[in-house]
Amino acid sequence: MKTSKKNTKETTNIGISAENRQAVADQLSKILADEFVLYSKTLNFHWNVEGPDFHPVHLFLETLYKEQQEIIDTVAEKIRSIGHYVPASLKKYSQLTHLSEEMKEGNNSQRIFAELLEDHESIIFFIRENIKAMDDKYKAQGISDYITGLMGKHEKTAWMLRSHLK
Repeated sequence: MKTSKKNTKETTNIGISAENRQAVADQLSKILADEFVLYSKTLNFHWNVEGPDFHPVHLFLETLYKEQQEIIDTVAEKIRSIGHYVPASLKKYSQLTHLSEEMKEGNNSQRIFAELLEDHESIIFFIRENIKAMDDKYKAQGISDYITGLMGKHEKTAWMLRSHLK
């Protein structure tokens, strides 16, 4: 079905209806907001960690925030690939996120890892709740596959954080 060329949303012809693409973009925007808040918190912890394990924790957090940068970019590209514009302001992210931007007190690795674990698990739950809808309800199988892979990345990081806390 050919559509008008008035704007990007109307010219995206990928086999997903405009209504479904909007719903997918809305869910991806929430994921993007969560990922951005998690990135910001991870970067903050990287800058401010203290304690006898400073150096290895500082390096591990650097790895995590760099992975978050890549995730943020790929989520944004998924939103654009379905013909929508990416929300890209702190105000919008704070409205869309499921995570708390507030950080608990203390800059030691145990407290930091516990907080990051909570955030990664929150993202895992949100993604898991959306996989089936992306596939069945919105007919966006590629997006379903993508967020399944994204969930796997968060599951691996959650495992690493959980292991450090034992």
